[in-house]
Amino acid sequence: MTNVPAPTTELEQQLTARVAELTELLGHLANCWDEERRQLARQLHDNLGSSMTALTMHLGLLTQQLPAEGKARERAAQMKQLLTTIIETNREMQLALWNDKLEFLGIKAALTELANGFGAGHGLATRASLPDDDVQCTREQGVLLLRCAEEGLRNAATHANASQAELILDDDGEQAMLTVRDNGHGPRPDALHDLRCHDLRLLRERARVLGGTLTLAAHPDGGAALTLTLPHRSS
Repeated sequence: MTNVPAPTTELEQQLTARVAELTELLGHLANCWDEERRQLARQLHDNLGSSMTALTMHLGLLTQQLPAEGKARERAAQMKQLLTTIIETNREMQLALWNDKLEFLGIKAALTELANGFGAGHGLATRASLPDDDVQCTREQGVLLLRCAEEGLRNAATHANASQAELILDDDGEQAMLTVRDNGHGPRPDALHDLRCHDLRLLRERARVLGGTLTLAAHPDGGAALTLTLPHRSS
């Protein structure tokens, strides 16, 4: 770890203390945002999702009492299709807010679902290269790894004009490292520092809060490589 010289003036001490306060505040706000998203996704699942599923079951029972042919059965079929669409939309909203596989099955399952779903929805050939064993990480670390993967894939699909992307997760026992590689036209040199790139800058600052780093660089084989490194916290 690089040794940072101790502040030598009162102003430097104040600036150092202020930066530490803002860093702690950012970490707190990020955790609050994630918890709000988690709670909202849970409410959508428990309330709206359960209600729509129950309505579908009731509609199925009512349909059995209708004549085999006629306007009523056609209307019932339309209603069933509408309810199915609402259920799917609700599920997509839940997943956009919070990937429950992260909480219950771990980061490997969450990244696998993300790669499969994103690739199918955006026409981007996406695959995940994951270790045999799941990476042991805190909830905050897992959320940040997943957010980094989401941001990397979004950039590949919407800005880099890429046709392929890969999520690579490694763990050497001391730190976890996630790399999102694509075959697009490559990143701008100042992307991480551009004031307009709020999502990337927020990811970088969240990584710093957890003692990690975020880098964005051109890959030797072409395209971009967004890499998040998070050290395992000692108990």
